[in-house]
Amino acid sequence: MNLLISGIHGFVGTNLVAMLRQHHTIYGLDIVFPQKNGIEKTYSWKDLDEDKLSNIDAIIHLAGKAHDTKNQAEAQVYFDVNTKLTERIYDYFLKSSAKKFIFFSSVKAAADMVKGEFLTEEVVPEPKGPYGESKIAAEEYIQSHPTEKTVYILRPCMIHGPGNKGNLNLLYGVVKKGIPWPLGAFENRRTFTSVDNLCFVVEGLLTKAVPSGIYHMADDEALSTNELIGIICEAMGKKAHIWKINRFFMEHCAQIGDVLHLPLNTDRLSKLTENYVVSNAKIKNALGISQMPVRAWDGLRKTILSFENI
Repeated sequence: MNLLISGIHGFVGTNLVAMLRQHHTIYGLDIVFPQKNGIEKTYSWKDLDEDKLSNIDAIIHLAGKAHDTKNQAEAQVYFDVNTKLTERIYDYFLKSSAKKFIFFSSVKAAADMVKGEFLTEEVVPEPKGPYGESKIAAEEYIQSHPTEKTVYILRPCMIHGPGNKGNLNLLYGVVKKGIPWPLGAFENRRTFTSVDNLCFVVEGLLTKAVPSGIYHMADDEALSTNELIGIICEAMGKKAHIWKINRFFMEHCAQIGDVLHLPLNTDRLSKLTENYVVSNAKIKNALGISQMPVRAWDGLRKTILSFENI
């Protein structure tokens, strides 16, 4: 297939190219144009507007403004990038020869916090903050322009893998310095998305007759932060230092942090200790598989080992 991938030089784009170039011809769409193995040509957004692209069979829209965990980005930036760029490329898709469109949204478009045991596609979206709100706005634009072509809205939870520079990298840096984890008394459960599993799913969406729709993306297994720290330490050959300090004491410290503007506050404590389990049952059923090819533990070890080699 001839594939057009926006955001081709990002973390997910780089991993997708490495996998998809084996069986497909790939064109990029980006704001930068360095040469990249496996890419026939990288187009600009101006080229898209002027309809200068080659015949494309499918479009994968990755380009977007990532979630700023420090809350420093202006809200309008999210809507300018995550919503408006999606509208531009989806409009192009509707009039193009492409038959499939994959939009990378986020579980944060569905919920900032998971109510109940796990998050499914049936949830009524309640995003919180400009990142999730801009993503759901893009989803709503796509759904308000129906087509007989095949359209997928993919909502992955936190993606990780070699080359990732997100929150997992930050946690790795803390553990590597030997700083004890003080929140061991909180037993939360979270799901992650290995980029290898993500690439497997994208290949399946491209090559199989999967119905249009919204699909959540996650590894099969949910892990606690304590288990995640154990995996990081095991990969580094270190002993895990997890302190199970009284929960009520830590919650009181977080309240003090709100007043004194300390790194540990109630919002950050909630994010570090909350449950966020995402169901992947719908996408597995659509692809006709019983489990993802990469176990959560194996994918995380691969990611951590890639940090060791940086």
